[in-house]
Amino acid sequence: MHTNNEKGRMLCIIMGAYLVIKAVLNMFIGGGFSLSSLLIALALACAMFTGIKYVNYVAAAVLVITAVRYLPGNISNISSNWIYLIEGIIDIGCGAILCVQADVKEHFSNTLNIN
Repeated sequence: MHTNNEKGRMLCIIMGAYLVIKAVLNMFIGGGFSLSSLLIALALACAMFTGIKYVNYVAAAVLVITAVRYLPGNISNISSNWIYLIEGIIDIGCGAILCVQADVKEHFSNTLNIN
């Protein structure tokens, strides 16, 4: 895939790897296999790798909405959910990077050509 910014692409690869590792880790911590969360993480990682315009905003929205959704429960049970609270903070940080970091924004300048 063509990319306009190597540093931005590398940051997206790191964030995508984090999402997949987080999904696998949550399967072990949570005690159950969640195919849907793993598939969502893989889809977001692949989408971020493509560098197609506006995918960064979609990925950021998914990350931030998910983190904010679970934030009250993670704060109220902080003694047993501290790892999830840290994940939520990292997710919000990744969402911010996807929206404002110049190299990452430049990476997301490819168009989807179906010709």
